[in-house]
This record gives sequence, C-alpha cells and structure tokens, in this order.
Amino acid sequence: MIGKIKGTLTSIENSVGLIETSGGVSYELYLTSRLLSTVTVGHEVEVFTYLQVRDDAFVLFGFKEKDEHHFFKLLLTVPGVGPKTAFSVVSNTITSDLFTAVKENNIDYFTQVPGLGKKTAMKIILELSQKIKSEFKFDRVQLSDEDKIVIDALVALGYKTHEAKTLFQRLPNNLSIEDKIKHALKLTVQKK
Repeated sequence: MIGKIKGTLTSIENSVGLIETSGGVSYELYLTSRLLSTVTVGHEVEVFTYLQVRDDAFVLFGFKEKDEHHFFKLLLTVPGVGPKTAFSVVSNTITSDLFTAVKENNIDYFTQVPGLGKKTAMKIILELSQKIKSEFKFDRVQLSDEDKIVIDALVALGYKTHEAKTLFQRLPNNLSIEDKIKHALKLTVQKK
C-alpha cells in the first residue's frame, strides 16, 4: 500500500498531478481542490494517498491533510460509495464541516457536492453517524481573525456559511484579506 508520497510536483492537468520522488519514480494521482490551490508546479509536496486497485488500472488519490484521508476511507465503508464519489465529497467540502453535517443530519450539506443526490447523502449520514461517535475525532482548525474576516465578507456577499468556508479552504495562505476575497470570487466564476 502506498500511504504517503513526497516529491516534486512536475505537472497538473485538471485534478490530476504528477509527483516525481527523489528516487526518480513519478506517480500520477488525483489531487483535492484544496491541495491544488496551495501547490505550484516545480515545488515539493507531501500528500497522503489512497490506492484503488481495479481490474484495468491502479488509481491513486492524494490528500493534503490526514483528516481528509481518514474521512475518505470512512466514506468508502458506506455501501454504494466508491472512491470517485468519496473523493468528490472530500474535495468539494471542508472535513470538519463534513463531521458536523453527519452529526447534525444535514443532508443539504452533502447534496451541494456535484453528482451527489439526496438518497446517497442520507445513506452517508446514516452509515457514518454511528462510526464517527466511536472512532473518528477531528482536531478543529482555529481560524485567525483575518480568516474570519474573509469568511464573513463572503457571507456578506451572498454565500452561505458552508460555501464561504469551502471557498476559504481553497485559497492560498500567502494572500492579503482583500486578495483572498478577490481570489474566492474568481474561483466561483471559474466554476460556472
């Protein structure tokens, strides 16, 4: 099993990245939108991975945070949820909010994920609610005052709170408050 890859990101095409390790081996893997928004080609990256073995291919999925990786694997325990669906859920949401959505039976949070219907969302909540209580804990990320300003500004511009948080997670860390808000708006325009 390939659990983590560390190397230089040599290319990105859509959501697929190519990472070359120090040994010269390059791995092609799907990367979450959060990870893609924080990395650039030519720089070193370290990603947690999940290897899907199929009859016709080996597919790698890459995650920036261990919590994303863990929730992805937890989603795979839900009957009818395969790696592509689980990856889409993790890639288009914030992991701590997923945890809260399961606890609060918030079906709407899951149905915001492209291609995820109400029936699958209900199944995810039903299956994970018991598992989360026993085995899954999150270290909640503390937001700085500047981060809260960006999220509040996005809410004031008409985004729902969970949409604003999802956009925020995709923003590069090295931007000013104003630039983060502008970048979030650009991401929304690109999505449409």
